[in-house]
Amino acid sequence: MSQTDTTVNAHLDAITKAGTSVWLDQISRGLIETGELESMAHEYSLRGLTSNPAIFEKAILGVEEYDEQLAELAKEGKDAREIYQGLAIKDVQDAADILRPVFDASGGTDGFVSFEVDPDLAEDADKTIAQAREYWQRVDRPNLMIKIPGTPAGLGPIETAISEGINVNVTLLFSVDAYADVAEAYIKGLEKRHAAGESLDVQSVASFFVSRVDSEVDKRLEALGHEALAGKAGLANARAAYRRYKEIFHGERFAELKAAGAPVQRPLWASTGTKNPAYSDVLYVDGLIGPETVNTMPMATLKAAADHGSVSPDGPTVELDPTHDLNALAGAGIDMDDVTAKLLTDGIAAFVTPMESLLEGIEKKRGELA
Repeated sequence: MSQTDTTVNAHLDAITKAGTSVWLDQISRGLIETGELESMAHEYSLRGLTSNPAIFEKAILGVEEYDEQLAELAKEGKDAREIYQGLAIKDVQDAADILRPVFDASGGTDGFVSFEVDPDLAEDADKTIAQAREYWQRVDRPNLMIKIPGTPAGLGPIETAISEGINVNVTLLFSVDAYADVAEAYIKGLEKRHAAGESLDVQSVASFFVSRVDSEVDKRLEALGHEALAGKAGLANARAAYRRYKEIFHGERFAELKAAGAPVQRPLWASTGTKNPAYSDVLYVDGLIGPETVNTMPMATLKAAADHGSVSPDGPTVELDPTHDLNALAGAGIDMDDVTAKLLTDGIAAFVTPMESLLEGIEKKRGELA
């Protein structure tokens, strides 16, 4: 579909103009081959795409679009993990090619497709950076971002990847302090490039998870008898992270690199599908709009935002002061450090399990097709 055949959605266009890049948290061969992704790039102001093992599990298993390539890879004697990588890399390359005009038109700040290192490597720094390099070379697209978990073990690989010119999407961030550590790793990677006289044109986003915070905190609030504070923690925690972002990237720490032309590491709001049906289905979209941010939405949330997402006339909602809500939560007995530590542990497991399921499913399919 050509760009002249579609009308730009007014709601998503307004969100984009307010400073929030609209990305989709989904990838599939059907989305790519039907032309839907290409039309969304115009109609929905879509400026990026994220993927993870859970998304690939849903995409690859149970549909026929992958069978032909899967059978070819099986005939070549590839094992289940190699087959997964072959299938996923093709999708990532094709999606990156579709979004390349967005990348070019934005001067290289948008139009990215994110591809995650295997989640079972999250605690192994050496294997993480080795796979990041491998995927960067194999995909071979300038608008690729390698997803690396923002765990303590991930900080070294993040810094190294940035220093080597690999774009990075840091994932699984829940805590504001962990976010600050990740920003520091990004800056150190750029400083190495700057000292070596290399280009500072490396892009990174820091994926800060939102709805999962409310899911965990709301359970604790119910147990404590403080249901009136339900649905406050996710937005407040994200807004606190945005405050830290502004302190770091619009303050002295980043000033020299900024003057030399380095891009900021934008906060990306992830896990923005509303899990509690009592809440607005665009709660984590409308509540986190503002300059230099990204929101990666599941398809249902993206369509809801296209239908009734709105930009506040009172200014960027991401800049609302979270202090009152965070103090109220602390007063009710919510320990946000404990909450975010648990969410990180759960988050790693939540990607390892579908990866294992995906590999088992590919192994089974490989046998059937062989």
